[in-house]
Amino acid sequence: MSDRPLSHIRVLDFGQYLAAPLVGMMLADMGAEVIRIDRPGGPAFDDPAFDMISRGKKVLTLDLKTDLGRETAIELAKRADVVLENFRPGVMDRLGLGANVLRAANDQLIYLSMPGFASTDPELAGLPAWEAVIAAYTGQFTDMGLNRRLMGINPSFTPLTLASAYGASFGAMSVLFALNARDRNGGDHIEVPLASSLLEGLIYNCEQIEDYPERYKSPREVELDRRAAEGLPMNLKFDELSEYLDPFYRTYTCADGRGFYVVSGSVATHPRRVLETLGLGELADELPDFSAYLDTKDWPAEWSMRNYPVGPSDRARVSSAMKEAFLTRPAHEWEELFGTAKAPATAQRFSKEWLADPHALASGLVFRVEDARHGEMRQMGNVAWLSGDDGASKKTGPIAADLNELLADRPRSGGVTGSSGWLDGLKVLDLTNVIAGPTIGSTLARFGAEVTLVQPVEPSVDPWNTVVFGIHAQRGKKSILLNLRSDEGQEALGKLIADADVITMNGTDQQRDKLGLSPELLASINPRLILVQLDAFGGPMRGPKSDHLGYDDLAQAATGVMVRFGGGMETPEEHAHFGTIDVLTGFCACVALGGALLRLRETGQGGVARASLAGAGNLIQAQFMYDYDGRAPFDEPSGRGALGWGPFYHCYEAADQWMFFAAPTERQAVLAKVPDLADLADKATDDLHGDLAERFRLKPLSYWRQAFGGASTVVPLASLLETRDKALQLESAGDVDITQDTFRVIRHDEHPMGRWCDLVAPNAVRPTTGRITIPGPKPKYGAQTAEILAKLGYDTAQIQRMIERGAAGTEWSEKYLPE
Repeated sequence: MSDRPLSHIRVLDFGQYLAAPLVGMMLADMGAEVIRIDRPGGPAFDDPAFDMISRGKKVLTLDLKTDLGRETAIELAKRADVVLENFRPGVMDRLGLGANVLRAANDQLIYLSMPGFASTDPELAGLPAWEAVIAAYTGQFTDMGLNRRLMGINPSFTPLTLASAYGASFGAMSVLFALNARDRNGGDHIEVPLASSLLEGLIYNCEQIEDYPERYKSPREVELDRRAAEGLPMNLKFDELSEYLDPFYRTYTCADGRGFYVVSGSVATHPRRVLETLGLGELADELPDFSAYLDTKDWPAEWSMRNYPVGPSDRARVSSAMKEAFLTRPAHEWEELFGTAKAPATAQRFSKEWLADPHALASGLVFRVEDARHGEMRQMGNVAWLSGDDGASKKTGPIAADLNELLADRPRSGGVTGSSGWLDGLKVLDLTNVIAGPTIGSTLARFGAEVTLVQPVEPSVDPWNTVVFGIHAQRGKKSILLNLRSDEGQEALGKLIADADVITMNGTDQQRDKLGLSPELLASINPRLILVQLDAFGGPMRGPKSDHLGYDDLAQAATGVMVRFGGGMETPEEHAHFGTIDVLTGFCACVALGGALLRLRETGQGGVARASLAGAGNLIQAQFMYDYDGRAPFDEPSGRGALGWGPFYHCYEAADQWMFFAAPTERQAVLAKVPDLADLADKATDDLHGDLAERFRLKPLSYWRQAFGGASTVVPLASLLETRDKALQLESAGDVDITQDTFRVIRHDEHPMGRWCDLVAPNAVRPTTGRITIPGPKPKYGAQTAEILAKLGYDTAQIQRMIERGAAGTEWSEKYLPE
């Protein structure tokens, strides 16, 4: 189809394995012509997952080590808009196809490099960057969640390819934003190190706030602190964890034995909806309900239903009542009832079940695709799409490219060169809350967008979400508080909409239309306006659960992440890290916006750019998110005992610390090169794990790193907190570097909160000509209300009257962070 959002864009995809090929898939899913370049003999990653992420691509075989192959690649680059590669630094240069060569041939080319670690990092640039090596070095496998820490399980391996998922979303958005700015900046060479992307994606697991108030700690965090202070072991059994789980943030067993996950704390109305749906309305009436924005010294009770978590005095009785109620119906009935009641919850599923789920298939979160090798495949759907793009729901497998046809096109003509932010001057109206939605605006701010955040005069979400998480997610914005139930508030919102290029919101179609943001209404106001919308279970098409509410953990539960991580339906666990899917969904929404901006440039048409939590849940499982008749079993590593994927891709304990050993391609051959292990080289793979574990324990990590040298990879199992502290730089010292080292964390020691806080720097995207800005601190909510209203044309007296009448507000609480 030639009328799709990116049908005018040609991409050369030199990528291997996951990261760059996923970028290519995202672009192909929006209509780009993507040519996958294979080496003679086929791709290095010969796997059904690679067939899936090659959908919609054309395949061309070139021997890049020959003069003819290299010359052909350069000729193709002259006729391309984008080049993708994720080799180790220097590989493309040695092939004669580095960024300097290809951009000299085509100065309008957007060249995306995706190394495992930054090419400018003297310590890490040369590491063979297998997915798990990146995860191990960054800290993904250590302290994997509150449950694991309380059970004393450390480290834990997960097969989820988070670095590639975060990196691919950063890569795709940066390519699209750079293309949008090409008339100002010309071409660009962009580097997106996967390890940098991973640390940004896991920001909420290494954010640190000075004198963090106790009120924001969950029951599990409180128990961790108690045990550490009293010198007690971390040795809880899984069954004992239930005592420390919040009633509105846990899994319950239903009449059919299936787990049903509830995530309904923090939002003022959600706990009551849950209890009323369960027939426990009288219990809801007995529970305390008051503003979460009071300091604890002013609370009239121990806790409030508007604030996570439930207090100790009520936790057991609320959990017990809910456990009993859930046993009266099977999970599928509860799912329908909760969805209708707008109470966020979902049944636990295996990934195989999700791939056959009626809603997933109806909505396009899972597609049926005819593949030449595997027949009909059920594949993960789009992670970013545009409403009105009919081609988004039509998928085909990879097809052979016609080289003569590709070379018949004229080379791209030269243009301007410049150095500006890709989104300079873009006006964004941010109507989002919690984590996923706000991530969009804070991400856009680094590229130059001007973001105005609108929140209600009376907050509906507790300060754990709005302030603690908002310290990162609301960076780079100006804040106004409006009462949208008032005529004056609606009038002010209308003026903000009229002045905006982009609106962001997180909510279902029903919520969107109720807010007055239907696509038809927005098009009548400004046909060029783009609405960026994300929700929990939306897809390119409508399905039975499209208007169900949900959060990060519910997408994990619905798509199979929790059952895999926990090891089964009886022991599901949230996947370790706060915001795993939330942050990724925000990034995917930025990808959708990039496609919408290019469509706008070509057609003058705005419209709706979309992403969803469930779509991002697919993306973090891309390596196994497919099914077909005859598929190999879903036997990827799972459960609390998982430490790797076979003996050559595994966490091992050295004499002094844990390490990760990665030799998935060299395998036994690499053992023959190490004297301490040479006698194991002839052993069968299935018999090696125990012997390797015993040998590795005999010598320290430094010995093994030297012994293997460059032949394989042995890296320490770092923690996210260690990575944070090692990369820390004071904001007050000035000249914060976000271009050299792989990791950078900023201690904002002059923060308006009055406390310092440590936040991961925006260094995952590193352009050569485009400009990246470190966003300013999150303002106190309402801090710019008067300023923004004045710019809309209100005089001082009008603004004061709006504040007095409650149509506008200037703060939610006396303190920036309620204590």
